[in-house]
Amino acid sequence: MKNEAQQSEILAGSILRIDLNGRVPEDNPLEDSYVFSYGHRNPQGLAWDENERLYSSEHGPSGHDEINRIEAGQNYGWLAITGDATNTAMQSPLFHSGNNTWAPSGISFHNGNLYVTGLRGNQLMRFNLEKEEMEIVFSGEGRLRDVYIENDNMYVITNNRDGRGTPGEQDDRLLHLKNFEVHTE
Repeated sequence: MKNEAQQSEILAGSILRIDLNGRVPEDNPLEDSYVFSYGHRNPQGLAWDENERLYSSEHGPSGHDEINRIEAGQNYGWLAITGDATNTAMQSPLFHSGNNTWAPSGISFHNGNLYVTGLRGNQLMRFNLEKEEMEIVFSGEGRLRDVYIENDNMYVITNNRDGRGTPGEQDDRLLHLKNFEVHTE
C-alpha cells in the first residue's frame, strides 16, 4: 500500500494552511505548498490554545486515537508509527488511546484545558496538558460531535442520527452545559 500521508508534496494525510484569499502563505513551512504538517491518518478537530499553538484530534486505526500539538513542517508518523511507537524523524502524540477507541472529534480550549468530544466513547474528555492527565467530564448523551466554549458556557452537539449512533426521540441536539449540568436547547 502506498502511504501518501508520508509524502509532504501530497495533500492527503496533511493539515493545510491557506490565507484568506485562498493562497499559500509566504511563511508556510514548505515553499509554494498548502501543507502545514503531514503524516496524519484522519484529523477531526483543530483548535488554538491561548498561546496560539495548534492542536488536533485524530482517529487511529481501531484504537490508537491521538491528540497532537501541530508544529509547522512536522511529520506525525502515519502509517510508520502509532501510539507509543517512536521515530526521531516524526512527532509522537501528546496523548493516545492505546487499544481503546475514543473516536475524537471536535476540540476546544478553555482555561488551559483541551476539551475533546468522543464519537465512539460517547463522552467529553478534558485533557490537562500541563499535568499530562485526561479525565471524562461528561457522558450519557450518545455520540458527541463537537464542543464550543465561550466564557463559562459550553455547547456540545450530539451526532446519533448518522447511522452509527442510537438516536433518541429528540436527537440530534445542542446541549448547553453549565457547570457540567445538561440543559437541552
